[in-house]
Order: sequence, then structure tokens, then C-alpha cells
Amino acid sequence: MLIKVTEDNFEEEVLKSDKRVVVDFNADWCGPCRMLAPVVEQLSNEHPEVKFASVNVDDCGEIAAEYGINSIPCLIAFEKGEEIKRSLGFKPKAALLTLLV
Repeated sequence: MLIKVTEDNFEEEVLKSDKRVVVDFNADWCGPCRMLAPVVEQLSNEHPEVKFASVNVDDCGEIAAEYGINSIPCLIAFEKGEEIKRSLGFKPKAALLTLLV
């Protein structure tokens, strides 16, 4: 299941999560983001041990700036509130599996 995250709930849903969290930083107008969205949704359904979150960079500029998001789509894996891996741009599903382990 993919969770929509905002500046109001980012800390609770991502940084304080007891599970690994993969955050998809995206925007509605971004073609590669729209191509990646169903892949992320599919991964979220196949891997319930990992939490998946979506952050719209247009709506959450402070979070995007804090994590240096200057190109999208960008997926960041967090564990215990810390960034552990990052994937930039559209990638096929198989390439994204490295974010889950």
C-alpha cells in the first residue's frame, strides 16, 4: 500500500517508522514519475514488510529541499529515520529491488 505523505505526517510515517520506508519523490507534471508510479504501487503490494510513501515535491518543498531533491523521480530508502539508499530517475522494477534489502 502506498501512503501519501505531507509535511504534516512525514516525520511520523517515514522517520519514526519501525519498518524500512521507500519514499517516492515525484510531481504530477513529471512524465517519468507517472511511468514509475505503477511500478512503485506494484512493489508496495508485493512487499508488505516495507512501507512505501509518495511525496509530491510541489506540495512538500521543504522536505524535498531537506533531502536535496533536485531531480525527479527520486526514490529514497529510509531505515530508523536515516537515508540508506537512493535511486534517481526511472528504473525498471528489478533495479528497484535493491532499495528493499
